[in-house]
Amino acid sequence: MGDRSGGPPATEMQRSDRSAAQLREALERWLAGRDPQAEVVDVSIPASNGMSSDTVLFDAAWDGELRRMVARVAPEASAVPVFPVYDLERQARVMTDARAAAPSVPIPAVLFTEADPEPLGTPFFVMERVEGRVPPDVMPYTFGSWLTEATAEERQELQDGTIAVLAGLHAIDDAASRFAYLDVDRPGDTALRRQLADQAAFYEWARDGQRVPLIERAFRWLDDHFPAEEGPAGLCWGDARIGNVLYQGFAPAAVLDWEMAVLAPPEVDLAWFAYLHTFFQDIAEIFEFDGLPDFCQLDDCAATYERLSGRTPRHLRWHTVYGALRYAIISVRTTKRRVHFEGVAFPDDPDDLVMHRAGLERLLG
Repeated sequence: MGDRSGGPPATEMQRSDRSAAQLREALERWLAGRDPQAEVVDVSIPASNGMSSDTVLFDAAWDGELRRMVARVAPEASAVPVFPVYDLERQARVMTDARAAAPSVPIPAVLFTEADPEPLGTPFFVMERVEGRVPPDVMPYTFGSWLTEATAEERQELQDGTIAVLAGLHAIDDAASRFAYLDVDRPGDTALRRQLADQAAFYEWARDGQRVPLIERAFRWLDDHFPAEEGPAGLCWGDARIGNVLYQGFAPAAVLDWEMAVLAPPEVDLAWFAYLHTFFQDIAEIFEFDGLPDFCQLDDCAATYERLSGRTPRHLRWHTVYGALRYAIISVRTTKRRVHFEGVAFPDDPDDLVMHRAGLERLLG
């Protein structure tokens, strides 16, 4: 992602103190507890996406069959984790429950969960591995990628197909009961009020004693402009963006990264989806790349969502600011991770911990 020190984003982002060799040995020991004949034949750690959980790709020979799998592993405490809690069992549960409730949405099957931190050092779960390609975070897909090389029609197909994923998730009946375990235990008489309170607690943890005035200004704006009618809460993916989808051609083949799943109004996903592209587009323009200025525009996304779902999105400016706030808190942690792993200089101005500072300032007006 972005580096406010003036150089271009890193071409490879280190996220963990674990090595592929260490993981291979640990996974083989763990699998041997299920089948003594199991053998891990290949392990790799992708470098182009994700900064929260560790993703480990591995192939294992088991029961006479080669199985291609993916492990999602909670980060070590030494790796400056992005979130204060990594509930991998909950993430695996919501994937399984959403897969059952929304069969049109391509969610990988969860194969195993491991709550015991002993095998790999932290809890993890294992899911099926789906073939496909992801718009990369590093280098950002807006700098030049298979997506920038696609035609406008192909990008529209990808955009519309991903919004169809959102519409499918948001259409789950009785989601508030089915996914009651996703509601956060914070003060507030509505799901969105509780979400905002949860973000305030997240900020207190993330800042680690250091105030970030821009983030506090955004909280005040959100309080002052809180929607009078927020609408019903349902299942939200939480981290709804194209960088968390595997595509076959330009069609979604696997919906990934469910650690931010929550009960909330659907606009939470829709505004996040559009704003995260704005973030990557802003980075491209800073470094004088054309990027994709006409891609994932909020009005276009909202119109497609309305056509597919039959529901008119509301309060989109509020939800865009809310998405930018959420990402600002995350970027405080990801910037600190870059300081830890890459030796990037810690900024003198705490507002520079927010990678999209200019974009958030622009939103707040």
